[in-house]
Amino acid sequence: ADMISMARPLLADPMFVRKAQAGQADRINTCIACNQACLDHVFQRKTVSCLVNPRAGHEGDLVIAPTTQRKKVAVVGAGPAGLAAATTLAERGHDVDLFDSADEIGGQFNLAKQIPGKEEFGETLRYFANRIEDTGVRLHLSSRASAEDLQGLGVDEVVLATGVTPRDPHIPGQDSPNVVSYLDVLAKGVPVGERVAIVGAGGIGFDVAEYLTVEPGESPTMNLKEWLEEWGVADPDEVRGGLGTPHPAPAARQVTLLQRKTGKLGAGLGKTTGWIHRATLQAKGVTMIPGVNYERITPEGLVISFGEKHEREHLVEADTIVLCAGQESLRELEPALVAAGIPVHVVGGASVAAELDAKRA
Repeated sequence: ADMISMARPLLADPMFVRKAQAGQADRINTCIACNQACLDHVFQRKTVSCLVNPRAGHEGDLVIAPTTQRKKVAVVGAGPAGLAAATTLAERGHDVDLFDSADEIGGQFNLAKQIPGKEEFGETLRYFANRIEDTGVRLHLSSRASAEDLQGLGVDEVVLATGVTPRDPHIPGQDSPNVVSYLDVLAKGVPVGERVAIVGAGGIGFDVAEYLTVEPGESPTMNLKEWLEEWGVADPDEVRGGLGTPHPAPAARQVTLLQRKTGKLGAGLGKTTGWIHRATLQAKGVTMIPGVNYERITPEGLVISFGEKHEREHLVEADTIVLCAGQESLRELEPALVAAGIPVHVVGGASVAAELDAKRA
């Protein structure tokens, strides 16, 4: 090549070329093509930045300088917020221990990377695994740290990055065997039937819908020929403008996506990417129903109601109901730490669970 042009990848890692030249490709902070802090910001007249590199566009404000007072810090939770906090603290010269109850780093990113089109989220975890090694963070996996453990460790401060837990929608009958949570589906591989009703149409609801409409291991984004057929992208030498006829693969399941809010489903998705998710689900024949109330769950499916007073009921026939009704902050460790007199900083989903925002984390 006489020239290679990159845009977003240099926001994610301004040292991309230098690392590549030095044979350190595994140390590159890879752009995950999310658009959330770059193009979405452009169209909202905000400063361009980067989800995986928050310093992009803020280099003069967010200065990572060596500390003048070395502290012993424990970071609890190895999701995006905890990983960023632990490695940055260690980079500045602090003595850092990072704890997570899971057997791998990543938190919610381990769910996200399973969604068709989001496989690159795994690259962020590869990058942070190497950052942990390079910065000298001591990693403790399969380890649920208690306030007593941290006090015994003699920590000066704690960063609480314990993330979120699924919100309970309190639907009568939700303890039935035909009801699962998004964690059951994405983390535990619980079997799902042919007809699925998804409660909640936020980002996770859309992700689960995309996941369930594709056969396992057959993500079109990992197969160029299949992706071109799916979207109708053709060779401009053969078809005018390169615009062919889309031929999406048949949906693996019959999916109904529901939300309590009236208005368009997916309205809160990314400004430059939301249309892709909506178009994908429409191509898979996903039924989208707004403005409903969840009345009860029966062996036949999910009973919903419509109308100003929800006077009209309707049965959404489903073999499996998947609960994606939002998240709540998980910060049960905080009171015990405060009682022990240990300064606590709450970050990421543990601080604000709304929309499960990795950019903010």
